[in-house]
Amino acid sequence: MVDPSFSIRPYRADDTEDVIAVWQRANALAHPFLSADFVADVHKAMRDIYLPNAETYVLAVRGAVIGFVALVATDIGGLFLDPAWHGRGFGRALVDHAFALKGPLTVEVFRDNAIGRAFYERYGFVMVADALHEPSGHVSRKMAMPGA
Repeated sequence: MVDPSFSIRPYRADDTEDVIAVWQRANALAHPFLSADFVADVHKAMRDIYLPNAETYVLAVRGAVIGFVALVATDIGGLFLDPAWHGRGFGRALVDHAFALKGPLTVEVFRDNAIGRAFYERYGFVMVADALHEPSGHVSRKMAMPGA
């Protein structure tokens, strides 16, 4: 199922455009409920705040970046995979990589993100709590691996 020619490596500054392109495609699919203004703010923050300050790993197939996971301590700050590659085990490979580095992980996912919630539930994350994500006006669900 997983293409044997994939690799996971630390993010480099020259990955920025590819990572943002993956985020844009995945975000549009998973978060159609987010306002255009909020998405534009996140787009700018990706380049200026999130990528420079997170511990990010990219997943590449035959050299092309198709996904990434951004970690802040043991929290998955972002996990995005190009939708063309969904369902092939690459998201699991990224979380497996993060788990191998950090141990049990936590994540916040929008409650209305059915794709993300289902992925984390299949992986074994359990709901911890829901809270209002004030910048977006939507409910965010905190989820955790057992032992996190």
